[in-house]
Formats: sequence, C-alpha cells, structure tokens
Amino acid sequence: MSKGNGSKEVALRADGNVVQSAAGVNSAAFWERLWRLSGINFILFFIIALVVLGHQSQLGVAADFVVAARDGERTRVFIAAVISGMAVLNLMWFAAALRTTLADAGQHGWGAATTTSSALVGGLFLLLIGVGAAVAYSIAGAAGHALAAALKDIAWAGFVLSSFPRAMLIMAGTFGLWRAGLISKPLFAAGVVAVVLVLLGGTTWSSDGLWAPDGVYSRFVSPAVGMLWVVATSQVLVRSPATRTGW
Repeated sequence: MSKGNGSKEVALRADGNVVQSAAGVNSAAFWERLWRLSGINFILFFIIALVVLGHQSQLGVAADFVVAARDGERTRVFIAAVISGMAVLNLMWFAAALRTTLADAGQHGWGAATTTSSALVGGLFLLLIGVGAAVAYSIAGAAGHALAAALKDIAWAGFVLSSFPRAMLIMAGTFGLWRAGLISKPLFAAGVVAVVLVLLGGTTWSSDGLWAPDGVYSRFVSPAVGMLWVVATSQVLVRSPATRTGW
C-alpha cells in the first residue's frame, strides 16, 4: 500500500516496515530517464547549431573568403559555439546513461569502452568548436589570412579523424546492448553496419569530390548514420528496465 506524502512516496512492505522513496525531481528514476533521453537532446542541439552556423567554407577556399566570412558572421559563430557546447554536454550524459545501463547488465567492459570513446568524441568536438570560435574571435583579423585558412583545413581533418572514436562508441554500445540481451539480432546487425559506415568516414582524404574531408560522405552521410544510431539507442535505453542504481 502506498500514499502521497509531500515529495515522498510512502510504501508499506510485507514485513510491516515503512519505506520512503523520493518522488519527482528528487527521485533517481526522474534523473535516469532524463539522462537516457539526452541522446535526443544532443541531436536537437546539434541540428540547431548547424542551422545557426549556416554554410561553412570548404577546403582550399581563398583565405580572403574565410576571413570575410568570419568577420561578417562573428556573432553567429559564437552563438553556434554555445549551442554546440550544449550538444556535447548532452552527448556525455547520453554516454553516461548507456554506460550505467551496460554496467547494471553486467557488461562492464563494453561500458568502459563507451566511457572512453565518448570522452574522445566530446574532446575532439570541443576542440573543433574552439578552432572555429578562435578564428572568429581574433585569429582572422590578427594573425593573417593564411593561418585562418589553415586552421579551417585542420578543423575538417580533425572531423575526419573523429570517425574512429565515433565508430568505437557505436560499437561499444551496440555490442554491449546485444550481449546484455537488450536489443534484437536485426538491431545488432544494423548497429554493426553503422560501425562500418562511420569507420569509412575516416578514409575520406581525397582532394575533392564525394570522398574529400568536406565532401558529401564526411559532412552528411557519416554524421547522419551516427545520429540515427543515437536515436535508436535512446529508445532502447528508455524501454530497458530501470535499476535506479546509477544516479
């Protein structure tokens, strides 16, 4: 038997002892569900940041264009940097919820791999965000056109290299959830395909075209695959049993 008691739920156990558990925002269940939905929040913040940022210059563009774009849209770049930071924050919470779910299911190894890979992804993303913000803040006007253009190219190369920890995060989550019995074989197979597709993004080193660092595959296909995996995994986390031991 249970009854409301302010912010507490009072339950009478079979042995006659009264147990109180916090309800609402004070409950572990509330925070666990919130962090399990952080993957969806990550995607929303990421898309909003892209919309705010607008078109980004590609590799090999004239240095004058890079400087002009940055000088003319500094405020937009700074706003996008803040929103991107929120996206990274939610990605870290999503990975933490995934790690907790895997650990509660006895998959500590895959959970540790999730923590490591998500830290690498988050660190690389923050570095790339910082490069863009630095160019807009002072480098473009103070250090010359050549350095601004070079940093832009470095940012694209860094995004290509981020394919490897991104693939590791997908692999750790997919294999861990499958080993824990939380996803079906078709979902596991889809996760393996996602790992391969994201890994291919690390090979996009052509000078131009589809397979360039700023080409269609690296800019759109690989990130889209990763976001679809985050959406599917978030749904699995929300539906999986809540042990409420992680928060």
